[in-house]
Amino acid sequence: MRLMERIYFMKLIETIHAVGQVLCQDMTQIIPGEFKGARFKKGHIVTEEDIPVLLSMGKEHLYVWEKDENLYHEDEAAEILYEICASEFMDKSEVNEGKIEARAQIDGLLKLDKKLLKEVNSFGEMMIATRYNNLPVKKGEKLCGTRIIPLVIEKEKMHRVVELVAGRKILRLLPYKKFKVGLVTTGNEVFQGLIEDKFGPVIRRKVSEYGSTVMRQIIVDDNSDHTKEAVEELIDDGVDMVLCSGGMSVDPDDRTPLAIQSTGARIVSYGSPVLPGAMFLLSYLKKGEKTIPILGLPGCVMYSRRTIFDLVLPRILAEDEILAEELAELGEGGLCMNCDVCTYPHCEFGKGW
Repeated sequence: MRLMERIYFMKLIETIHAVGQVLCQDMTQIIPGEFKGARFKKGHIVTEEDIPVLLSMGKEHLYVWEKDENLYHEDEAAEILYEICASEFMDKSEVNEGKIEARAQIDGLLKLDKKLLKEVNSFGEMMIATRYNNLPVKKGEKLCGTRIIPLVIEKEKMHRVVELVAGRKILRLLPYKKFKVGLVTTGNEVFQGLIEDKFGPVIRRKVSEYGSTVMRQIIVDDNSDHTKEAVEELIDDGVDMVLCSGGMSVDPDDRTPLAIQSTGARIVSYGSPVLPGAMFLLSYLKKGEKTIPILGLPGCVMYSRRTIFDLVLPRILAEDEILAEELAELGEGGLCMNCDVCTYPHCEFGKGW
């Protein structure tokens, strides 16, 4: 239906003659520095007292609703779009000026069906705007907003987009699991007490931000067999994830990648297109019915505020398996700017996947 045909189902009248008529849209009032919002809501019956207010808002003419059974009003259509988007652990806002927002009920990892999002937004006359994929979000934060572009839309068109989606959801919010984390710190200098371990406090702080705990830390020398034995000991102790710090560079004495591989773990990637964090290793070890992530963390995790570890940790703790091709996508946006005031995750770092 063309725009002029759609307007035909609304009656355009002069505001001074609108008493008793039903508004078909929210009427926004803007008072600079004081207020911006719906002064009159859709469905409001105009009274004599409303006329001066409407005129002061620059509304000399109004569209009043003439119901057509073949059309959805913007508020009704927004409800349908919300149902296409939202899933478990999400709250719905009130409809405001034809828009509905989804908010997080919990802390968790936001996942998007990017292909489906593009399909819906390509359908025409409707839109869904979301946050980034794989974004760690806090309880109460906005996740998406939806609305149609015109004031009304054909019911048949909305039914077609529902059929296209076929029960799929554009958004998912994955809760974090409380992991028992094992930490293996390698290096002759730390093992012999020549320098203080700096990895442990950093790792404990970062995993605790997501509700997990470092259950045990083992410090070993540069012997790869000793590293392998420490990893296996932690797994036998029942940890859910093992983090290996140190020994990740290409120096001949750095043998942590060899030790991780020798446990039988499946190596997803040794190396990542992220700075800081190029010498990162990701692997998974199958132990009975349990799959245990084993990560090799480069030295930058110890001294840089944000690294590859900050990007992968939320996904690991949400039990969201990471693929090699996903790590490769991190090259776009994988350069941390090391800002004086860090705003991560509300910045461009790590938004490539």
